[in-house]
Amino acid sequence: MEESTSSEAAPLFPVFFQTPPDKGAASASDRTASASQTKWLQNSSFTTDLAVIEESVSKYEIPLDEEEKKDVNERPQQYEVVPSSPSDASGSSEDTKKRKRKKKRRVENSGSLPSSDFFSSSSRKPAVQKWASSTLGDKVYYFDSRGDPDNLAFGSIYRMDVARYKLYNSSKASEFLYFKGYKNAVSLEGEVDLDSLDSKLKSGCRYWSPKYVAIERHKNLKRLRVLPHRNHGSNPTAEYIPLSDEISDSGNGTSVNMIEESLEDEMLRKTKEFNILTRERPHDESVWLEFAKFQDKVASMQPQKGARLQTLEKKISILENATELNPESEELLVCLMNAYRKRDSTDALIKRWENVLTLNSGSCRLWKEFLRVVQGEFSRFNVLDMRKIYANAIQALSGACVKQHRQADQSGNFTPAFIQLELGLVDVFLSLCRLEWQAGYQEMATALFQAEIEYSLFCPLGLSEQSKKRLFEHFWSSDGARIGEDGALGWSTWLQKEEEQRQKLAREESLDVQDDGGWTGWFKPSAKDEDVEVLDTSVRNVVDAEQSNEGSGGEDDEQKDDIESLMKALGIDATANADIKITDAKTWTKWSEEEVARDINNWMPLHRTSGQTIPEDEGELKDEEQLLSVILYEEVCDFLFSIVSTEARLSLIIQFIDFYEGKTPQWTCTNSSNWVEKILGMETAPHSLMEDMRKVHDALVKKHTDPLSISFDVLLNSSEELSRRGNVMKFLRNAALLCLSAFPQNYILEEIALVAEELSSTELHLPSCSVTPCRALAKTLLKNNRQDILLCGVYARREAYFGNIEHSRKIFDMALLSVEEMAVSIRPNASLLYFWYAEMEFANSQSGSPDSLSRAMHILSFFGSGTRYCPFKGPPSSLQQLKARQGFKDRIKLLSSTWSRGIIDDHGVAMICSAALFEELTSVWVAGLEILEHSFTMVLPERRRHSSQLEFLFLYYMKMLFRHRMQLRISKVWEDIEKGLQIYPLNPNIHGVLVEIGYLHTSPNKLRCTLDDAYRRRPSIVTYLYALLFEMSTGSSKHRVRALFERALEEDTFHHSVILWRWYIGFERSITYDFPSAKRVFFRAIHACPWSKKLWLDGFQKLESILTVKELSDLQEVMRDKGLNLRTDIYEILLQTDGMDTSSPV
Repeated sequence: MEESTSSEAAPLFPVFFQTPPDKGAASASDRTASASQTKWLQNSSFTTDLAVIEESVSKYEIPLDEEEKKDVNERPQQYEVVPSSPSDASGSSEDTKKRKRKKKRRVENSGSLPSSDFFSSSSRKPAVQKWASSTLGDKVYYFDSRGDPDNLAFGSIYRMDVARYKLYNSSKASEFLYFKGYKNAVSLEGEVDLDSLDSKLKSGCRYWSPKYVAIERHKNLKRLRVLPHRNHGSNPTAEYIPLSDEISDSGNGTSVNMIEESLEDEMLRKTKEFNILTRERPHDESVWLEFAKFQDKVASMQPQKGARLQTLEKKISILENATELNPESEELLVCLMNAYRKRDSTDALIKRWENVLTLNSGSCRLWKEFLRVVQGEFSRFNVLDMRKIYANAIQALSGACVKQHRQADQSGNFTPAFIQLELGLVDVFLSLCRLEWQAGYQEMATALFQAEIEYSLFCPLGLSEQSKKRLFEHFWSSDGARIGEDGALGWSTWLQKEEEQRQKLAREESLDVQDDGGWTGWFKPSAKDEDVEVLDTSVRNVVDAEQSNEGSGGEDDEQKDDIESLMKALGIDATANADIKITDAKTWTKWSEEEVARDINNWMPLHRTSGQTIPEDEGELKDEEQLLSVILYEEVCDFLFSIVSTEARLSLIIQFIDFYEGKTPQWTCTNSSNWVEKILGMETAPHSLMEDMRKVHDALVKKHTDPLSISFDVLLNSSEELSRRGNVMKFLRNAALLCLSAFPQNYILEEIALVAEELSSTELHLPSCSVTPCRALAKTLLKNNRQDILLCGVYARREAYFGNIEHSRKIFDMALLSVEEMAVSIRPNASLLYFWYAEMEFANSQSGSPDSLSRAMHILSFFGSGTRYCPFKGPPSSLQQLKARQGFKDRIKLLSSTWSRGIIDDHGVAMICSAALFEELTSVWVAGLEILEHSFTMVLPERRRHSSQLEFLFLYYMKMLFRHRMQLRISKVWEDIEKGLQIYPLNPNIHGVLVEIGYLHTSPNKLRCTLDDAYRRRPSIVTYLYALLFEMSTGSSKHRVRALFERALEEDTFHHSVILWRWYIGFERSITYDFPSAKRVFFRAIHACPWSKKLWLDGFQKLESILTVKELSDLQEVMRDKGLNLRTDIYEILLQTDGMDTSSPV
């Protein structure tokens, strides 16, 4: 007991300052004993017999060489302790200060430590050199039995030998602050004492020196590793883990191994383990993928290029064996082709891909990877070639769908594999439309959408594939309105009406024939007469055309001479296009501006009709533009396919509307493949993402006045898209209304139609109109279907958005009062009505409405209790609130069993959100958070990742957290945001909340670390966009922003992201004004994304003062060679410039 007490009073290594004991706490005898002996000798390690230690370590001693023996013999046998005054507990504070001043003067006068000679003679430097030398034998370690003389000299570890670590764990910050708070504490900053050391100590290497760093990184250096026991016979993909295994793993028995190995030993051990695993589980693709991933780790530790190539060959051999054993594994095939890409040439890689796709023609994953590889190869990219490859992909996948459809159940219950195959086919089709749009063929992209939607959603029933294509060619070549155009009816309805009209004409002709009377027989004089008349007309037209050509030959020659003379006057040789001389870069700038303007205006395809004429004043150029805007059936027939599942059809419609920037509610999870493809294929930030980023940007720049923080708006500028927004919204409104015939009472399409009506009628979508722009359309839809109560809810929400609260309340009350009289199948929709109504009242209360909270509680009380709804007359009573609370609890219990089976719908999510909002309004907001947190435990984590309803539920949870963030601990909010970021790494809303809260309540470095961890777990372009938003909005260093861009573009997936390259060019050009860097980034960008016409035109518009005229001319030639759609000829710009010059006054 005494020994333990003494050791606690004086530790061997006093790192932190020890507060002296109270004067009255110790007796006189204790003070005398403590003063008579040195405190560091009270430790039990110094009282142990040295003979025992020497005997125990004698068998580990290493024979010393002559230099070390000489050093040991010359070492003095007695050591003198540095003089120090014993602490007198009864002394006053003035005596203590005097002793410190005397000691300080003594050290300054001496100029060095008192025992410098002792250090010079007894340093352990020879032993360190022996340990650090590269000529060691088998043992790379030794046992130091001589001890450290610094411990005897200073009474503890010398502070220059104390290891220093970077503070990483925030929970240890209190100890660090405690240590820093005392000025008399021992400092860990050893660089202060460098001047007081002698030359021999200065020459000695420290543990962080380059010499020891090289030793630490050496592959033969052995390290102590703690490894758990691995049961190779167990399958990690088993459905459950026995409890006995959990107990044995958590015990302290033989569950772990402690081994000492170098990097080479680790590689050999893991290779042996992987070989055993692949032999025992050859059909487990996860083992093969880990084995291949381990080869990347081995290659990263090899500095020689030849060694890395050998490791790559080994990886390819591993994956080849894996694909032979698992030929149907898409993940292994993709990994193998990526490994081939690092070794083989482009042509060899394309041949390998063709062989793989020949054997796996029905795999959407492989087709997507192949299309991404071919599209990103600058040397092989061409728009026409890409169309052929997309046509092959769509036909192969469509054939696989037809094959599986024949094997599926004829009752309409399709298998999940068939649904996923059709969804993948729709994603490939969207990639084709995105390529056409970005390459400048906007009319082609729109025509593809129109043709596929008409062909799949509005086709006549009971037709074979050949009959469908034959009838669709007739429909496409006619002047019938297509989807999105005014008066569109759908292909089947148009065909039905045309058949009725044809039969009507036939009846009229038959009546005329009956009136004439006489014998008709088999003779058809009308047909013959018609043929003769057509022949005479055609001959007459040919003769007239020849005569007109002969008569106008002289005039054409004169016009040609005038044009040639004008071009010669401008310095243009019409006979040699390659010899065009353009001396001013502004000419190319005007050309690019005209090209952008024509791209914006020409996005709708035209019909080829016989009666279509062109005004004379618009000239030949307008004629050519209209001819190019006509999309023939032969251009779209190779990309048509049939889809039968409801999920695939709805996905096609919603993605089509989202493609044209229509405002759509959340309909899919952000972890889905179509969302990932959309994010990777962005050229500019969509309006929804741009609004969220602008909101976060405005919150960040409030406390900054740096000019760099204000210039981020340059990257978000999308004014070029606003000019055609009105026409596009009309197009989407017509399309959504027509699609409602295929998906009746779909509230998502109804909301899309109403919002598109608002955006098409108002240039600026601001909630300040007294009359809602979509009111007439909503009333028309309600007249057509009075049983659609969800349409009432959507219409009421639009009225509330424009500030018409009273009108919105009337609509909600009318819908809720009529629920009980409707069919039983419609009544579950009332949950969405209750939630929307209460949410509207709660949002209205935030703007200062006095009775909105009472109205919200009134609505939720009826919803929870299940009683018949009555309009608001006063706040609910305590009994009503109690019944509602109990009703919500009972419904949640019933809902848990449904969700556990994977049946999750919008009605259940609306009920959970209503219960949480009710608890927030009536009791405490903590209870509302608990309800939402409990709902997350009712489903498996993997199911949460792929459910759009559960993602909406989590976003609602984030909104509630954000409202009450001041009452919560910031660690709680931060932890929940990080969890959401792990589950939904591509959700922009979670990133926006993270950046805003991180900036307001944490340090910038913590926010950077969180974003970095999120990226390492799963790379996401959304994470990089918000990281760039934070850095540029807060005025960070340009080097930090540039490093973020480079790090993002190093990834193979993000290397072909157009929006990242465009932001990078804008950053270098408009924010840092580094023009040479902007030029380098631009050429890298067009090499990585050769299909993006906007990216090419950025060089003409943003780099006009950097690029030479010759470079701009060459860029246009390369654009033409790659097959991009160039609508403007440079001659037009030269003629316009010459006309302006001649018309200007002299």
